[in-house]
Amino acid sequence: MKSKELREKRAKLVADAQALLKKGPEMSAEDRDNFDKMMDEVDRLKADIDRIERLEDEQRNLEIPPTPPPAQGLTGDEETREQARVQAEGRAFTNWVRYGLDGLSTEDRKIIQNRRAPVDPETRQQTVTTTGGGYLIPPGFSGRLEEALKSWGGMRRVATILRTGSGSPMTYPTVDDTGVAGELLAINTQAAGGDVTFGVVSFDAYKFSSKVVLVPIELLQDSAFDIDSLLVRLFARRIGSVQNTYFTTGTGTGQPNGIVTAATLGKTGASGQTTSIIYNDLVDLEHSVDPDYRPGAKWMMSDTMLKTLKKLVDDQSRPLWLPGVAVREPDTLMGYPYVINQDVAVPAASAKSLLFGALDKYHIREVMDISVLRLVERYADYGQVGFLAFARADGDLVDAGTHPVKYYANAAS
Repeated sequence: MKSKELREKRAKLVADAQALLKKGPEMSAEDRDNFDKMMDEVDRLKADIDRIERLEDEQRNLEIPPTPPPAQGLTGDEETREQARVQAEGRAFTNWVRYGLDGLSTEDRKIIQNRRAPVDPETRQQTVTTTGGGYLIPPGFSGRLEEALKSWGGMRRVATILRTGSGSPMTYPTVDDTGVAGELLAINTQAAGGDVTFGVVSFDAYKFSSKVVLVPIELLQDSAFDIDSLLVRLFARRIGSVQNTYFTTGTGTGQPNGIVTAATLGKTGASGQTTSIIYNDLVDLEHSVDPDYRPGAKWMMSDTMLKTLKKLVDDQSRPLWLPGVAVREPDTLMGYPYVINQDVAVPAASAKSLLFGALDKYHIREVMDISVLRLVERYADYGQVGFLAFARADGDLVDAGTHPVKYYANAAS
C-alpha cells in the first residue's frame, strides 16, 4: 500500500475518533474502548507511513536525477516564449529609462503599462514626471539588484527573506514548549495538562527610498553606456545601506526591529573592558546560546571588532581566528563563520559590539518588487533625468522566547 493511501486511511480514523470524542460525557465504555483502539491504529499507521516515505526518499537519492525540464517544467516552445517575454521586458525597461514613455514603441509601451505600480499621492504631488507613476522593475533587473543588495552591510547574507504580494500586516507564528517536559506515570494515574505557549511576530511594510538619482541626458542618449548597471549599483548602495542600518539597529517603533535591538544579553565585559574582549567572553557568549541553535550559528561584528578578535588566542595560545583553506571555505572564529556588518557598534563603553547565534532567525519581509519613478521636467534645466526607487520591507528576529541570538556588551567603565 502506498503512503498516500495510508494517509487517507489515517485521516478517516482521526475523523471517526474525533466524532466519538465530541460526545463528551455521553461517551459509553464501548465508545472509549473504540476511541483508544482507533488512536492506537493512527499511531501504527503513522509509523508505517514514515517507513514507506523514508524508503521512497532513499530510493530517489540513489537514482540518477533526471535532467530537469527547462524553465521550471516548460516545454521547448514554452521556454522560448518565456525567454522572449523576459528579454522584451528588459528591453522595454531599458528604453523607458533612456527615452521615457513617449519615446517607446507601441509594444514597449504596452509592456511598461502592464508593469505600472501605484505611487502615493504625496509622492506624486512632490515630483513632476512624464510617466505619472512608477514602474515595477523587470525580473532580470530585479535579480541583479537583489544580488547587489547583499553586498551592503551583511544582514541580507544571513537573514531569511519572506516575499509577499501585498503590504498588509503579516504575522509569523511562534511556539515555545521548551519549559514543558513529559512525565513518568504510575499505573492508573491521570496525565497532567501541559498547555503549549504560542506567540506571533508581526511584520509591517515600511517604505524605503533611494533618494533621487540624477543621470545626465548625455549618458542616457549614449547607447553604449550601460545604464542598467549604473542604476543597479546606485539603487543597491542607497537602499541596501539604509535598510541594513534599520535591520541592524532599528528600534521596532515605526521602523524595523533590528537584530541588535531584538537580541538578548549573553555576556557583559568585566570592569575596564570598555573597548576590549577576552577569550573567556567569547566562550561565555557562545554557551549563552542554547545548543540547539549553535549548529549553523554565526558571529556578526564590525570590522573593528574583527581586528581585535584576530589578535586573540585561547588558553593554549592557539589563535581563535582561522582563515579558510579550501575553496569557498569561510574564515572562522572559534570554529564558527562570521559576517561583517558595519552597522554593529564598534567596541566602546556599554556598546553591543558582537552578536552570536542563529542569525537566520532574523526575517526580512519584502513587498512585491522595487518600483522606479522617472523624473524629467523637474531637472530638465540641469540637463538631467532623475530616477527614484521605492522598496517596502520590514525585519524582526523570530524569537519564541528561547533567544536564538545573544550579544556581548562592553563594560560601562
